[in-house]
Amino acid sequence: MTFSAAVKSALTPTGRLRASINLGNPILANRDAAGLPVGVSIDLARELARRLGVESELVVSDSAGKSVEIVTADQADIGFFAIDPVRGQGILFTAAYVLIEGSYLVREASPLQRNEEVDTAAHRVTVGKGSAYDLYLTLALKAAQIVRAMTSPSVVDTFLANGDDVAAGVKQQLESDIKRLPGLRLLPGRFMVIEQAMGVPKARGVAAQAYVAAFVEEMKASGFVAESLARHRIEGAAVSPATGH
Repeated sequence: MTFSAAVKSALTPTGRLRASINLGNPILANRDAAGLPVGVSIDLARELARRLGVESELVVSDSAGKSVEIVTADQADIGFFAIDPVRGQGILFTAAYVLIEGSYLVREASPLQRNEEVDTAAHRVTVGKGSAYDLYLTLALKAAQIVRAMTSPSVVDTFLANGDDVAAGVKQQLESDIKRLPGLRLLPGRFMVIEQAMGVPKARGVAAQAYVAAFVEEMKASGFVAESLARHRIEGAAVSPATGH
């Protein structure tokens, strides 16, 4: 992959590649035993920086909403987000590199058995504020009330503290909460599939976006994304098909 001086300048105006990293989605990023950020998004950021011939700088936040704000405010050069038209007002997205399932969690004693039963006026659904699930369910749920936790990792604790009816989020995060807290279960299947992509601030221009988009396609095709997911022991996330397939 070649790039022009203009593209490099657009992506690295500070001389470094600043990557907005969301630790609120354990599929994409987490902390290792030493407390350092690790995950597929970090691997992609560092590989892109290497190709551009610059150092990477991680701008870490604990929620998708904050991560989006950082990139939209031009405080980072790239980010890793679920594709969404609301976020698209300030961010130019690539195609997806990873597909992630969104699931519902309830108490063991809940009468709810299917995803289709959630959307009634009697139910309160807890989601992470500004997360892809929040954006999706805000449009998809017509009757149920949405309750917003501060971050995605705090959804289940908020759901329990408030006495809400359903928690919604990344399937793997909810499965982790089930291991941590007794008396919880997932509803079968999924209510959505989230397309996780890379994005750049809109002001950086379409040439910068096109270079990052081509980078994503190469990372999928070469096995880089699949190898990263395997190395970080991520289950339940699939590498997105190549664009056009």
